[in-house]
Amino acid sequence: MTTNKPFDIPRYQFFEAFEEVKTNKGAAGIDKETLSKYEEKLDDNLYKLWNRMSSGTYFPSPVKLVLIPKKNGKMRPLGIPTVADRVAQTVVKMNIEPVLEEIFVEDSYGYRPGKSAHGALSMTRKRCWKYDWVLEFDIVGLFDNIDHELLFKAVDNHIDEKWIRLYLLRWCTAPYQDSEGILHERTSGVSQGGVTSPLLANLFMHYAFDKWMERSFPQCPYERYADDAVIHCTTEAEARTVLTALDERLRECHLELHPDKTKIVYCKDGTRKGDYENTSFDFLGFTFRARRAKNSRTGEIFTGFLPAVSKSSLKSFKDKIRQRKMLSLTQLELDVIAIILNPMVRGWMNYFGAYCPSEMYKMTKFLNNVIRSWARHKYKGMKSWKKTNKWYSGVTARQPKLFYHWSQGYV
Repeated sequence: MTTNKPFDIPRYQFFEAFEEVKTNKGAAGIDKETLSKYEEKLDDNLYKLWNRMSSGTYFPSPVKLVLIPKKNGKMRPLGIPTVADRVAQTVVKMNIEPVLEEIFVEDSYGYRPGKSAHGALSMTRKRCWKYDWVLEFDIVGLFDNIDHELLFKAVDNHIDEKWIRLYLLRWCTAPYQDSEGILHERTSGVSQGGVTSPLLANLFMHYAFDKWMERSFPQCPYERYADDAVIHCTTEAEARTVLTALDERLRECHLELHPDKTKIVYCKDGTRKGDYENTSFDFLGFTFRARRAKNSRTGEIFTGFLPAVSKSSLKSFKDKIRQRKMLSLTQLELDVIAIILNPMVRGWMNYFGAYCPSEMYKMTKFLNNVIRSWARHKYKGMKSWKKTNKWYSGVTARQPKLFYHWSQGYV
């Protein structure tokens, strides 16, 4: 459909975009308008948004700034756009994602259709068998420090539509609004929480890292998930050369290697000998290190360089359980407790159970002890652990699938 407006954007895309935003859920932005409230006048709201974007008069609202805790105790800034702005960003994403997917490389895994963290982990495991050395690295605040000038050079290389470039720039420069209503100007970075932000971060890293690696070190394969990556090297000397060059390259792009999350690792296993400072690394919540394993075909026991859930991931899960304050929920019945916990437990186990699932026993043992403690607080006559364990054995026998981890045999 053609209009007399400066930008010809199909209206049906706004309805499709809203359905995607609705599926992804999310909190309200600074206008406090929820998804359900926006949907009450959906036709009018989407028409207004389409009209503004088509005429060039659309300006995004400030982004709601929320600070969320990181595993290291520090805080990460998360930007929450309004529902209308999320719909607008989704329209743009629908238009540019297919174009950018054509140029992205195979070893970029983060926030991409058809790609996953498990895919990155699987390839990392295979390559660690072939290559003796790994350069593990992380970038300090990638989303917050992306250089706008460099980013939009990349955008201009692939996106022809003026309206898309216009709105991408407006989203990148929309200010943050904190809990006190104070606006914070943004001259770099993309909002972590914006719909288009992961796509823009991948585009930036495509040129800052992926294509640079292709030119500079084609013999060194890698797996990158957003700002977290590992590079495989044949020798320690090669790994050090790559590290020096990578540090220089990222500085050229106004980025910085994380000093605590960047290291050279020897993939020591049953056949690789010698003493080295680093013989393990963490990637996407898993720790890769020497582990005992059984050959599924021959039954032979061997020591391989393999992934399993990391200590920090275990701690993070336990902290989330503690935050639920289960011992204070004694007014609830056990089946309600299961409803509360099961979605989180199912997601955690499905992700971390992909490799070395026996390591999950540490988590399920903790969780089962929480359930026992909850019972002791709820039932006044359950004073001894002997009575508690008898109750627990009875419940697991009568309802073996009540909790998701019970259904998987972790009782």
